[in-house]
Amino acid sequence: MTRATLDRIEGDVAVLVVEGRQQTRPLIDLPEGVREGDVLDLDTLLVDREATEALRAQVREARERAKQGKKKPPSGDFDL
Repeated sequence: MTRATLDRIEGDVAVLVVEGRQQTRPLIDLPEGVREGDVLDLDTLLVDREATEALRAQVREARERAKQGKKKPPSGDFDL
């Protein structure tokens, strides 16, 4: 099974990432309601919900790791 991640939607074109390379498909060919970050099975063109949630969890964890040890930005007014 070949999988792709929906990277972005540009008008009526879907930009997919397949094995590290970008590929475009007409958005109309994909399931209704598909959104950026969804993982698709390219054989059936259906969203793989399990793989999508696993990918989103990995992204959340990576964001949390990136935030660790960083100070919050100052709040309020400031001059540049």
